[in-house]
Amino acid sequence: MRKIRIAQIGLNTLSHATSIFNSLKKFPDVFEIAGYALPENEREKFPKSLGVLEGYPELTLDDILNDDTIEAVTIETDEIHLTKYTILAAEHGKHIHMEKPGGVDLEAFEKMIEAIKKSGKTFHTGYMYRYNPYISELIEDVRKGELGDIISVEAQMNCLHTPQNRQWLECFPGGMMFFLGCHLIDLILTLQGEPDNIIPLNRSTGKDGVTSDDFGMAVLEYKNGVSFAKTTSAETGGFLRRQLVVTGTKKTVELKPMEKNVAGGQITGRTVSPEIDDWRTEGTYSESPVHDRYDPMMLSFAAMVRGEKTNPYTPDYELMLFKYVLKACGVIK
Repeated sequence: MRKIRIAQIGLNTLSHATSIFNSLKKFPDVFEIAGYALPENEREKFPKSLGVLEGYPELTLDDILNDDTIEAVTIETDEIHLTKYTILAAEHGKHIHMEKPGGVDLEAFEKMIEAIKKSGKTFHTGYMYRYNPYISELIEDVRKGELGDIISVEAQMNCLHTPQNRQWLECFPGGMMFFLGCHLIDLILTLQGEPDNIIPLNRSTGKDGVTSDDFGMAVLEYKNGVSFAKTTSAETGGFLRRQLVVTGTKKTVELKPMEKNVAGGQITGRTVSPEIDDWRTEGTYSESPVHDRYDPMMLSFAAMVRGEKTNPYTPDYELMLFKYVLKACGVIK
């Protein structure tokens, strides 16, 4: 198996930069890590994250972009900078794994997609739930019609952040909906396709004097039902109430908790309720195998770079998703 020579660009405040670099390090037979660059003053901004990079050379951005032996990059800057560096990487012919969701400006994102298409290289984004074993299975079951016609999808991704981190959400339009709600919009679009309408309902809780939109919600209207995405960074116990409920005409599938940390990774709980008339009948509960959030995602990226796998999430899909994220944030109609 051919190794992929790869470098990382950037670190970030609350997203997956250190986890992604750790994942690369786990697989020395898959990835040859050329080094990293910190183009947005990350050494000073994120001193606690620097340990993950120890033992690897610090490069300049130009070193990475102009080295033809570096065929792939992970772009893990803060979200507001992602689009800028992805465009540069695409223009230099790199395969790209980019943190989600990508910049805050639609015009720049459209320019980025054009550059990616022109490059012909792999473009892969950090929506790790796409690789959750039960979510992957659920998506396939929906596509095969095993749930019948989909009536609604209820997607929640909640947590409890510090007041400082909740105020930081002010960097983004829509706050929490942009930061984590993008995962939920991705799941709903994948399961149901494009909605007829989307209604943003983002708010600030005002908790601890925080003024950002730390409570995110969006309602998606479909022909035969209504779906919603809810995400808040001010919810006590919110981590374990992350859930995905898909209601079909044949059965309902509930994933809760969507992730629970255990030794060696995470597990997902699943309850399947078949179409029944008796309200006392319980669904069937099971738990997924222990899995890692990031390893399957990065190994999949490697397979795409080597041409062994085709990314089912095309650049056109990523553009559509980004537009709906902005709609859920109330930025565009």
